[in-house]
Amino acid sequence: MHSDIVDLRSFYSTTLGRFAERSITMALSSIWAAVPNERLVGLGYTLPWLERFGSDAERVFAFMPATQGAVVWPATGPTATALVFDEELPLVDSCIDRMLLVHSLEHVENPRETLNEIWRVLSPAGRVVIVVPNRRGVWARFEHTPFGNGRPFSRGQLTELLREANFTPAAWSDALFFPPSRRRFMMRFHNVLERAGRRLWPIFSGVIVVEAQKRLYQGVPVAQRASRRVFVPVLSPHGATRLGRRAEAGGPLAPARQVKPS
Repeated sequence: MHSDIVDLRSFYSTTLGRFAERSITMALSSIWAAVPNERLVGLGYTLPWLERFGSDAERVFAFMPATQGAVVWPATGPTATALVFDEELPLVDSCIDRMLLVHSLEHVENPRETLNEIWRVLSPAGRVVIVVPNRRGVWARFEHTPFGNGRPFSRGQLTELLREANFTPAAWSDALFFPPSRRRFMMRFHNVLERAGRRLWPIFSGVIVVEAQKRLYQGVPVAQRASRRVFVPVLSPHGATRLGRRAEAGGPLAPARQVKPS
């Protein structure tokens, strides 16, 4: 089940959503190294964090999957959002310094193909930062939050997937240690539960955050990958061929040419 852009915006406008945004921001801050004048792209729903971590970037783009939908961002100035297919990003090779994935990898059809496409567009020293629901966490078991939809991951599964796509995990972090309860008396203690969870039950976090570096020393077979999407032009004529029209009218067909042996 995919998260819709309307549902995502509605969730992060609630009190629980704002607490979740702060928790993920803290986890990203612990592994996010500032790189001046970098080219940053967010894939999925990354707007709250692009506004915070993209202030020093040279260029910032928000790519939103077609299954999710897109909104105009930022509110002022030229639009920096695009509706994309995650396995065919509209970018040239090695043009991005860092990519941030939130509400993205758990919803794609083929995570390995998506990571291969991210590997293609990242620069030789490029990094990808991924936020995914934790398979052991409580948040992946409740569907009233976006983290309860899609495919959750464990650290081992995420490590294997990254290595298959020629990435090396460099730093890990966790977030969302408080329960996803919408009751007010529970949300009052979210700071206490968040701090306690980091020390007492770190393996049961709501999301896993990993930063991985592009690996260059492993050979990658060069082959043209056929898209699984079939695009049919709307105004393409589908008329009969000349021989087909002549056969339907009952006329004679052109005789086949005989090739004389040499």
